[in-house]
Amino acid sequence: MIKILTVEQIREADAQTIANEPISSSGLMERAASQCFRWLHKRKPRGKTIQIFCGTGNNGGDGLVIARLLAEKNYACKVYVVRVSDRQTEDFLLNLKRLEEQGRAEVYEIREGDELPEIHAGDLVVDALFGSGLNKPLTAFPAALVDHINNSGAVIIAIDIPSGMFADCLPDIKNGSVVRADYTLSFQFPKLSFFFPESENFTGEWEILPIGLDPEFIAGAKTSHFLTEAADVAALLKVRKRFSHKGNYGHALLVAGSYGKMGAAVLAARACMRSGAGLLTVHVPQAGYQVMQTAFPEAMLSVDENDNYFSGLKNTAAYNAIAIGPGLGTAEASARGLKLLIQNSRFPLVLDADALNLLSENKTWLSFLPPGSILTPHPREFERLAGKAQDSFERKNMQVDFSKKYNVYVILKGAFTSISTPDGKCFFNPNGNPGMASGGSGDVLTGVLLGLMAQGYTPLGASLAGVFLHGLAGDLAARKMGYEALIASDIIRNLGKAFLKLQQG
Repeated sequence: MIKILTVEQIREADAQTIANEPISSSGLMERAASQCFRWLHKRKPRGKTIQIFCGTGNNGGDGLVIARLLAEKNYACKVYVVRVSDRQTEDFLLNLKRLEEQGRAEVYEIREGDELPEIHAGDLVVDALFGSGLNKPLTAFPAALVDHINNSGAVIIAIDIPSGMFADCLPDIKNGSVVRADYTLSFQFPKLSFFFPESENFTGEWEILPIGLDPEFIAGAKTSHFLTEAADVAALLKVRKRFSHKGNYGHALLVAGSYGKMGAAVLAARACMRSGAGLLTVHVPQAGYQVMQTAFPEAMLSVDENDNYFSGLKNTAAYNAIAIGPGLGTAEASARGLKLLIQNSRFPLVLDADALNLLSENKTWLSFLPPGSILTPHPREFERLAGKAQDSFERKNMQVDFSKKYNVYVILKGAFTSISTPDGKCFFNPNGNPGMASGGSGDVLTGVLLGLMAQGYTPLGASLAGVFLHGLAGDLAARKMGYEALIASDIIRNLGKAFLKLQQG
């Protein structure tokens, strides 16, 4: 699990590393910039002019080291030292001297009022202007330079964070300019702001480069934000014993489907069984009986008294886990049936789609949700449940507050799907792709979560593993299908490969 630390915590990590390793601050800068150099060198940008824009702080010092290392390998480098103020850090001055003594890169200074350098579309620009310590929007001369870089058409690589962005909150594009990077190379930790759609146009593709910060400090650092890794999920997966049987892997109940929406029930059912549930019963209206029996014979059926929609369950004693919502509809009788299920359930529920829509129309029921239940809204569904947010950052805070208030897990679906927990933590999922933005993908996730819960995974374990497996299966499908042609069934077809990939490391 990668911790997402604040700027202040990252500064403390740097200081602890320098004190305890021991290593000089300039040595740590050399180590970090060397990682960036290796990233660039691996991509062999031969034939390109590399233009490196350096501020006079430590982010600029990183840029100077990168320039020296590139020039050493005979890359064509132009370095622009941007004099915004008279303040200069010691490590910046040291590395400026080293670069000038090397004599292989062209070094220029830019001040307010100077003509800005020409940047060609075929050039490579390295942004080492301001880094993560920035605490106000870029205006005036720095903003003009950033706009000039953005309008050049060159490929832009930001060091640690795009200049003008903030690490711990969203970029303030109304009051300042922000570098629009194609790639961002972040040191040791991702920045919290990277996980929100408002930042996508500025970070581009981002990668985390390890720079050997003090492991004891990192282990002890307190945070409520995390990025899930494959190893975390692999460690959660249960190992099957040779002499086990279907009864060992739980009996799941899926309440889903209504007239015209039986496809959602079929998708969720298939995903549930593909995720390892021993037995599955699907509760459907009478109109769905033939559809489900034909489309998915592996499932048993419980048939509702109503022809076209869910109206209630008579007995749930036989089941180890229950999910409700895909294709359910929002009939009044369905609402009454959901209310009774919430009141009578002995264990956490998985609620999705129309179950969430019914909850948003009857918000007093939220307080009666079984503790540890899992809700899987997309942003619009969450808005109906919890209210409107000004931006994605505020919505994340509302999500965490919602989990704490109602003692539930909320899986807010989207890029970097976020999982909030009753104890106030928030886990971001790293995989998945835009091809999964199609009808039925959410129904598949509900099925995966149900299958894991039936096997005895905790709500947190099921949430972390389910979201990761769902995203990984989508990524495996996209490799064959591309984004545009990917459909929900493709995710189900790749669930087995996703499990194998995690199990085999």
